[in-house]
Amino acid sequence: MNHSWPLVLAAVLAAAAGVPAQTPWQAFEDGRFSWKATGPLIDVGPGKDAADPHVSIKDPTVVFHDGRWHLFATVRMKSGKVDIEYLNFSDWSKAGAAPRQVLAIHDQYYCAPQVFFFTPHQKWYLVYQLAEKTRTPPFGPCFSTTTDLANPASWTRPQPMITNAPAKPKWLDFWVICDRDKAHLFYTSLDGNMWRRETRKSDFPFGWSDQQLALRADLFEASHTYKLKGRSQYLTVIEAQGGGRRYYKAYVADRLKGPWKGLADTLAKPFAAHANVQQDLEWTTSFSHGEILRAGVDELLEVDPADVRFVFQGASDKEYRGTGYGGIPWRLGLLERKR
Repeated sequence: MNHSWPLVLAAVLAAAAGVPAQTPWQAFEDGRFSWKATGPLIDVGPGKDAADPHVSIKDPTVVFHDGRWHLFATVRMKSGKVDIEYLNFSDWSKAGAAPRQVLAIHDQYYCAPQVFFFTPHQKWYLVYQLAEKTRTPPFGPCFSTTTDLANPASWTRPQPMITNAPAKPKWLDFWVICDRDKAHLFYTSLDGNMWRRETRKSDFPFGWSDQQLALRADLFEASHTYKLKGRSQYLTVIEAQGGGRRYYKAYVADRLKGPWKGLADTLAKPFAAHANVQQDLEWTTSFSHGEILRAGVDELLEVDPADVRFVFQGASDKEYRGTGYGGIPWRLGLLERKR
């Protein structure tokens, strides 16, 4: 069966109507993205009657495995404690009712997870940032592994990934992606810079090179990098600030080493921002720390341009501007491409 016929038919009908046809690839060529947002699908969590009420759920990472979505996210509690929470569900419409379990693999501070299956080791990896005063440096990228993704109690204790870091590195929001031979670690530094380190896949998760500047622009945090399925090209989406809100930019490159070229990299032409997202009932004006839903689960991190969805953390202007960052009641929603 020719699965491309709906696109061909759409192009013919659009041409007949005098409307320019849009292919799944078009936005990845001209940078003009348009979205429809769901309402908040996953709310903050345990409320004021809990022993330590949750303030926000944010920084989602997700894979689809064995017929279910497996989602990990940062949760912040009223006490100031920060942890990672796990939930799984068969459909996004059921996400809000899914049982939730805090991983509790560390008793201080760890958050901003990334999950993927590392094929050479036949293990699931959870990469995240962790703070612990007894470590050198005290803040940096750590990982845990499991062979049972659906068992949140099975993750190993945190291990640091980098041993050749300076005493006080400026880094956060760590992200791993592999090509054929190497693993690449990306992160940002809250000063407009995105950085990259690399190691041989045979040495992963250790053996990282010194950092190299990957991109300098008007950037903030939460860079996530993917392989575009069907094309020898990579996509990085990265959070920025503008107009008193959070939004996402996009860059493309032919290699993970770069150079990275702006695709949708301004507030006037963003990857995802208030101006290019339709909402039936507006609940968010910021589009912050999100993850593109992947076409697979492995370390290649492929996304399908024909089916791009983006799970993100959102908040209204009043919520975002009315309190300190730790008090923002971030919730999770989903963006779907408009045709």
